[in-house]
Amino acid sequence: MLAQKPIAITMGEPSGIGGEITLKSWLRRSAFSVPFVAIDNPDRLRNIAHDLGFSVPIETVSDLKYAAVLFPDALPVCSIDLPSKPQPGVLNQLNANAAIASIDKAANLAKANSVSAIVTNPIHKHNLYCAGFTYPGHTEYLAHLSGANIEPVMMLACDGLRTVPITTHLSLREAISELSIERIVSQSRITARALEQDFGLSAPRLAIAGLNPHAGEDGAIGDEETKFITPAINILRKDGLQITGPLPPDAMFSATTRPTFDAAICMYHDQALIPIKTLDFSGGVNVTLGLPFVRTSPDHGTALDIAGKGVADETSMVAAVRMAAEIARFRGVEAQ
Repeated sequence: MLAQKPIAITMGEPSGIGGEITLKSWLRRSAFSVPFVAIDNPDRLRNIAHDLGFSVPIETVSDLKYAAVLFPDALPVCSIDLPSKPQPGVLNQLNANAAIASIDKAANLAKANSVSAIVTNPIHKHNLYCAGFTYPGHTEYLAHLSGANIEPVMMLACDGLRTVPITTHLSLREAISELSIERIVSQSRITARALEQDFGLSAPRLAIAGLNPHAGEDGAIGDEETKFITPAINILRKDGLQITGPLPPDAMFSATTRPTFDAAICMYHDQALIPIKTLDFSGGVNVTLGLPFVRTSPDHGTALDIAGKGVADETSMVAAVRMAAEIARFRGVEAQ
């Protein structure tokens, strides 16, 4: 039998809950079909485990082929330097570049085919921006690191629902101004390909949301549907894709409608995230579509207010690791 490549879990914000949920996920290691390795600072993780009373042995590894051997008995860690000892809940500008270095290392390992997937712990964007980080977030930065000339697509997923926001971290005014036929078509095509490649769906069904109340009522309540959304739908249908829409956003996520599609294409951030977080606040997963490597993430933030208290919920991290393993299996990259 071929050995399993580990999944790389990044550090995230050193003062946030990332270390805690990584340790808690290792304590639930029997839930995983693939081992994981933390791209982190081993002393930081040891300190968190000690302070929270977790029995998690930490083993530093330089050769990841040993991660699978170590994983049943210890958390393997690929070491990242930290200039300053983190204090839970307190941002430290000195450590901002360590969070970036962890992402860089994970991406390099993925590109070298040394890990089967990347799972990213939450970062604190403002802290990174102050350190000179110029990307809106993980999604855009990983697309840059991948070297692929692509527009990355964010998917949010939980049991029973997948959503894709056409625009992501923009104000609502900016998001509407960024809508175009080309953007809707491009991201819908990437989503359809990913549903086949990463989720094993041979004939994916996409539901495309309207922007305005009642999906615009044929232009009576806004014209974005007639200007951008319906023309994009017509192009996608000519591609042979199964498309419904534009659907009224207030009704398309009902229990009776959700089973009729495999992913919902939404027009802006909250339109996509509100239904996911309403259905499964703790278990939602963020997936980046279109990358040459697999990347997932918990669908929550750094939670500085509860860092170091031992109360962080690891459910979304567990779901993110499991989904990363499943996507890697569909892509055929889980073994070495």
